[in-house]
Amino acid sequence: MYVPKYHEETDLSVIHAFIRKHPLGAWVTYADGVPIANHIPFYLNPMKGKYGTLEGHVARANPVWKSLSDGVESIVLFQGADAYITPSWYPGKRTHGKVVPTWNYVVVHAHGTPRLIEDRAWLREHLELLTNEQEAGAEEPWRVSDPPQDYTEGLMGAIVGVEIPISKLVGKWKVSQNRSGPERLGVIAGLKARGGTHAQEMAELVRQYGPDDDAGSTHK
Repeated sequence: MYVPKYHEETDLSVIHAFIRKHPLGAWVTYADGVPIANHIPFYLNPMKGKYGTLEGHVARANPVWKSLSDGVESIVLFQGADAYITPSWYPGKRTHGKVVPTWNYVVVHAHGTPRLIEDRAWLREHLELLTNEQEAGAEEPWRVSDPPQDYTEGLMGAIVGVEIPISKLVGKWKVSQNRSGPERLGVIAGLKARGGTHAQEMAELVRQYGPDDDAGSTHK
């Protein structure tokens, strides 16, 4: 992934927090010599390995687990807020006109070599960790132990675990860092007026990631 320095995020705590907030990853790997993509939720174990370990599972009926190329690195793509940025929000549109559209977005690419796991104890713990994280804050959180045990055991036989120790993390926060202060303020105002969850989140990111001389900037 092409990442200019002003769009690069290297803070491991920020990247880990992003993955936990956006756990549905696009897992891209090679199987039978061709790239294959699957969208699966991952639990991030930050304590395993230098950069953490991604833990997920796929359906046993999914052919990807049978045809993985041994020892070949995978990439898992996690994406957050994104937004189209119109040049109409830049003051320069009305003065010199030398402005063009762009797209703001936040993504993380996690690299690592996957291994498959069929151990029932590992699968049970994985499902509990993944579920508990997503159910946190629910008024009546669902637990893996809620259904009858034989029902849960039967379903566990229909999945295969995937563990990916992370060997490299690449974070790209493309949030108007290369624009001037007046341009960023125009982007923030435009996004807030547009409405929608992604637009509001992107407006906050543009504010946070402005340079120190921007009013209200908090990112260091």
